[in-house]
Amino acid sequence: MMGLAMMANATPPATLHIGSKNFTEAVILGEIGANAGRRQGLVIEHRRQLGGTRILWRALENGSIDAYAEYTGTLAQELLQMPDADIPQLREALRQRGLGMTDSLGFNNTYALGMMQARARELGIRRISDLAAHPQLKIGLSNEFLSRADGWPGLRERYRLRQRPNGLDHDLAYRGLQSGAIDVIDLYSTDAEIPYYQLQVLQDDLQYFPDYQAVFLYRLDLQQRAPQWLSALQGLAGRIDAATMQRLNQQVKIDSRSESEVAAQWSGVAAPAPRSRASRIWQRTIEHMALVAVSLGLALLVALPLGVFAARHPRWGQWILSITGLLQTLPSLAVFVFMIPLFGIGAKPAIAALFLYSLLPIVRNTHAGLTGIPRDLRETAAAIGLPPRTRLWKVELPLALRTILAGIKIAAVINVGTATLGALIGAGGYGQPILTGIRLDDIPLILEGAIPAAGLALLVQAGFELLERWLTPRGLRLPARD
Repeated sequence: MMGLAMMANATPPATLHIGSKNFTEAVILGEIGANAGRRQGLVIEHRRQLGGTRILWRALENGSIDAYAEYTGTLAQELLQMPDADIPQLREALRQRGLGMTDSLGFNNTYALGMMQARARELGIRRISDLAAHPQLKIGLSNEFLSRADGWPGLRERYRLRQRPNGLDHDLAYRGLQSGAIDVIDLYSTDAEIPYYQLQVLQDDLQYFPDYQAVFLYRLDLQQRAPQWLSALQGLAGRIDAATMQRLNQQVKIDSRSESEVAAQWSGVAAPAPRSRASRIWQRTIEHMALVAVSLGLALLVALPLGVFAARHPRWGQWILSITGLLQTLPSLAVFVFMIPLFGIGAKPAIAALFLYSLLPIVRNTHAGLTGIPRDLRETAAAIGLPPRTRLWKVELPLALRTILAGIKIAAVINVGTATLGALIGAGGYGQPILTGIRLDDIPLILEGAIPAAGLALLVQAGFELLERWLTPRGLRLPARD
């Protein structure tokens, strides 16, 4: 009986979180790191493909994740901005932030530039410095590389390059290179596509790129919360060489195996059972609808009163419309990232961003609907002695209902589309298969997210049209059709 009581009162193990960037190698390493903890009996959740370096770094700093795979060159140049620091100095700088770093996993995944071998031979290009003599070459670089401290700005200055590169997704760049639309792209030296597409890796003859040893960054408090996982992560040091990492990447990118399966095989654990497409779509639908419904509901609570206030107080109304309009002009991905320091990663920052994007259509249409009511109707309602609150609820809002519902419908449809970006910060939804499909060049996987998202948008629009008809008073329906 005592044993049963102890079991009943046992606290379930706390879930630990490991993150990964939005490229294949990072996802594989995230799975390997998660498996290292699961073998110790811990509950590890892998928050995969969370976007770029800064998103993962912020998530680690604020405790949204406990560890993720990083590279020493990125850590020194981009994150800590200590380009000349050695490993002990990097460890000390991390310690001051409550973070730690494992030893190298065993490989250096440095940046490089690459071309199709035939094109490189045709132009006699073997080194990065050779590019200076060919300013007409079309260069396509990953968006992050374009602005990184260890990326294009410094590379252009070091080699005195005159080309003007275009930004694009790293995984899509290979297709552009193969088709001839691009001549030069940035590479990771362990990319599986390098041998597959027979690429010429250009020699970094001026030694611009630093060493990018793969490591795990982690929160120092793991020593108290999960010492066995920390020990397992540190035990991965030196176990993955460059050839092994490139082979693992190839199994995912070229052989179309899942990262979970490939990582499980390397780790010597059982691979998780694959889920059916129907179950995946159902899970993403629930996640997506939750993001849209919660953000839209919160926006209604704020935007409707703001719209009424703006209509009743014209001077303040202009300020309200201007501020909500300004929010709408902000790049949606930037707004999602801005929310991370406030809410961490996951659904909360996505809901906050979607809430801000929902305000303008609802505020504007509420204001337009109320101010568009003919003056004689408002004066008649006042003349018969109706108090202001009664006039608002019984006369003005019913007359403005069609316009208000149109604004809510616009906000809902916009949210359905914009919520796909939530996958970049761990919010799930239809964006998850879209991002994975783009990364793996898998059209069916892209459609697995895109088609349901489009279908949900159409359903939302049809639902609001039915709601509009149901809520519009019968006497106002015929005039509304004219």
